[in-house]
Amino acid sequence: MTQNKDFTRNEDLAGTYDVVVVGGGAAGLSAALVLGRSRLRALLVDAGEPRNAPSDHMQGYLTRDGMSPAEFLALGREEVARYGVELVHDRVVDVARDEDFAVRLAGGRTVRARRLIVTTGLRDELPDVPGVAERYGRDVLHCPFCHGWEVRDERFGVLATSPLSVHQALMVSGWSADVTLFLHTVAERELSDDDLRRLAAAGVEVVPGEVAALRVEDDRLTGVRLADGTAHERTVVFVAPKAVPQTGLMERLGAELRETPFGAYPVVDPTGRTSVPGVWTAGNAMGFAEQVVHAASGGYRAAAAVVGDLIMSSLDSAVAE
Repeated sequence: MTQNKDFTRNEDLAGTYDVVVVGGGAAGLSAALVLGRSRLRALLVDAGEPRNAPSDHMQGYLTRDGMSPAEFLALGREEVARYGVELVHDRVVDVARDEDFAVRLAGGRTVRARRLIVTTGLRDELPDVPGVAERYGRDVLHCPFCHGWEVRDERFGVLATSPLSVHQALMVSGWSADVTLFLHTVAERELSDDDLRRLAAAGVEVVPGEVAALRVEDDRLTGVRLADGTAHERTVVFVAPKAVPQTGLMERLGAELRETPFGAYPVVDPTGRTSVPGVWTAGNAMGFAEQVVHAASGGYRAAAAVVGDLIMSSLDSAVAE
């Protein structure tokens, strides 16, 4: 990946920062903004792989509704840079804790930090069905709150990835009366009686059988083809990707994790403080359902807590001396 022009090229990153923020999405940028405005020496390290990169637009963020994710991040970097926060295009590959934190970057440099805010997010794994990855973020979607308005009243399909996909089918029925749930690799017996009753009440058609591929004509999704050769006309397909939390750094630091139906995430307090002293987290690094607006809020909250923690720590040291 080429160097992003929005990032500085500071070759001398040696020394100790007050805070290193790992990850430059909405959560990381929001945290960095608060840190910069609080007159702390902060470094933001970003590998440049935002989860919402496949989408042309993001929705539901007041005053930013419809903005492209790329533009949103570019504006965020500009704002953060005004307050002296250093931004570097790199990847954190290891972190160790002694008196402070030693943060090693893929580029070979190691920096030190008094506190860490980890906003590494998660990675989506899509089902291996031809057409899904190619159309993802366009007419293969995952979130009705993010995209439902734009595709309202179209012919929806829901590609099941687990029995939890029933919930997705029920939810998207609020945006269209024409919804078909394709069970794919989910067996009909895995659906509960309550599932079936709710699907019937919502008018959702349930189609068993494995999906072989999506049909695309003239760069538009037109349908779903099953392994038995039957085809169903659909113009939008919703799918729930497998969420893979990016918890490698947390595991190295020995953070306590909690198991959820969507993977293991750090145990945190309301500010995002983890079980590791001096480490906070925000955004999809702490949970599956953090939308952009939630991630930005979480980054702000975590940074404010870090600022308070550093101020009180310094005052306690002064008193002790």
